Amino acid sequence: MSSLILSGAHCITSGIYSPTRAVTLNFGMQMPAWYDLYGLTPNAEEDEEGINESAMILHSMIDAEVDSGIPSERIMVGGFSMGGALALYAGLIYDKPLAGIIGLSSFLVQRTKLPGKLAHISECIAENYLRPSKELLFLSSAQKMHALFQNHTANKSVQIFMGHGGQDFLVPLSFGQMTEAYIKAFNPNIRMKVYPRMAHSSCPEELVDAKEFIAQRLPPI
Repeated sequence: MSSLILSGAHCITSGIYSPTRAVTLNFGMQMPAWYDLYGLTPNAEEDEEGINESAMILHSMIDAEVDSGIPSERIMVGGFSMGGALALYAGLIYDKPLAGIIGLSSFLVQRTKLPGKLAHISECIAENYLRPSKELLFLSSAQKMHALFQNHTANKSVQIFMGHGGQDFLVPLSFGQMTEAYIKAFNPNIRMKVYPRMAHSSCPEELVDAKEFIAQRLPPI
């Protein structure tokens, strides 16, 4: 449930971990989580307040790096699972341009608050091989999108790398594919790679790919 800030000169890592809180999906038991989880379906209710509170925490950490003299363009955010979901959302709405975003085995929260070119939605779904039942949910959500980026345009075209396991049964591959499709509708600079035999975990190949993405976006000064 961690998120990561990567800043460059050449590369300093700053890891942050989610607080412990009661999670509805886990029968109210305490566990590390950036926000409450009510369900694991595409149309499940979301803890908007908790998501935005956590996004503000991540933003404050990025701001601290910027205040220390590191340009925002030399800062990258990333995370795994829920941490990746937070990195994607917080990175996309951050008010200064970032070097990139990494989301591993993750998904997009608050997707109805992000912009989309609705004419491209069906094409995005077809390209990502989503099931017809999920296509209906996708279109329903897309129709509710509003222009959050009227106030948050800095990272509308930010470079994004996503990695997902083909055997992930906790955060299914289809969630990652939907996330890619949502973002690609307004930002073509997203690359998603599937690791067919990987579960809800990481593998050496994925770590190499993530390292290469970081090296491309944060070259030595």
